[in-house]
Amino acid sequence: MGSSIGATIRHLREERGWSQARLAREVCRAAGVIGEPVGRQEISRWETGKRTPREWLPFLAAALGIPVGALKEPRELAGPPLPTLADFLPAEDLLKPLSGRTGRRIGMDAVDELQQRVHGLRLADDVLAGGDLIRPALRDLRRAVKLHRESTYTSEVGRQLLRQIGELAQIAGWIASDAGQHTEAERIYRLGISAARQAEDHTLAGNLAGSLAYQLSNTGREMEGLTLAQAAFRDSQAEAPPKARALYLDRVAWAHTKVGGAENGQQAMRALGEAGQALSEDSEGTESPAYLYWVDAGELRVMESRVYTELHRPLRAVPLLREVLSAYDATHTREMALYLSWLAVALADANEPEEAAAVAERVISLGACTPSERVAERVRVILSRLREYVDVPEVAALLTEHQAA
Repeated sequence: MGSSIGATIRHLREERGWSQARLAREVCRAAGVIGEPVGRQEISRWETGKRTPREWLPFLAAALGIPVGALKEPRELAGPPLPTLADFLPAEDLLKPLSGRTGRRIGMDAVDELQQRVHGLRLADDVLAGGDLIRPALRDLRRAVKLHRESTYTSEVGRQLLRQIGELAQIAGWIASDAGQHTEAERIYRLGISAARQAEDHTLAGNLAGSLAYQLSNTGREMEGLTLAQAAFRDSQAEAPPKARALYLDRVAWAHTKVGGAENGQQAMRALGEAGQALSEDSEGTESPAYLYWVDAGELRVMESRVYTELHRPLRAVPLLREVLSAYDATHTREMALYLSWLAVALADANEPEEAAAVAERVISLGACTPSERVAERVRVILSRLREYVDVPEVAALLTEHQAA
């Protein structure tokens, strides 16, 4: 009985666009209990059939707005099965070890060395752009894959090596995307998803899939981006720490925003709210992977402001962006330029073309010394948006000076 109830619970939850954490809160609210005796993990256990709701059934039904009997009825779920991350793996397993390997035997010291290189590349990406880092990133990734395929090692060393290849693929894919090499970035991300899944690191697999979904959403493949972002969240959330779940939901929000339309706008705002709730569950004793060091309340505010900008709600976007920018590290030139670009568009939407032009000038100045395709694309977006105000002297001067962009 548990498995049929579990399938029904998951179907009804996803039909409402709720996360497992949201359903847990609704069940507790329906039961009138203080605190959260039912949490996200308990919902996950119900959905997978590991446990049966039993005494919680009436409150679960009330939360979902259905009779209790409807939960107990086996159902044939209509439509094709939802996509999973397995659907996005490369056709060929590029990580398959070569037969008759003759490479040297390696131990954890080789894994530790690769981990340090990944960390160094990640820190470099904070202050340098894709055009500066694409060559060393690809070189390191090729070496790591070669090491995995040609060397001999214990099963544990192999698993940890795959995990580091996954982490390296995430940052290398991000760098390739920033350099404008989107096809290469997609191949790298898919390779990383494969490595993470083989290492049984589902949190890392979700992060890689979310990064690819983000690229798809930003390069004209919005529906694919939304499908992948949702699959990343569904497949990875059960084992993910709060920071990771917040990041997955952040990317779901952005994917909905890029698809567009009123319903997707509402889904985006709902996902942002759930991302904030997930991050609030992060505590001092919660252990998160090192690569999530940048995920915090400030980053969620950035995404919220960007969503508001895309939804043409400048009265919400502008104050948020000003707050974020006032405390942002100016040495992170690319991110500063990107965040300012959203402010420029929001100011144009707020009918403040003079101020928008002044901010745009800063974006262009920062972008001139930043070999980032992301920044270059944002400059094009700003100039296109400002053409509506070509009669404003400040805007006319900006467009004349930078019309080549």
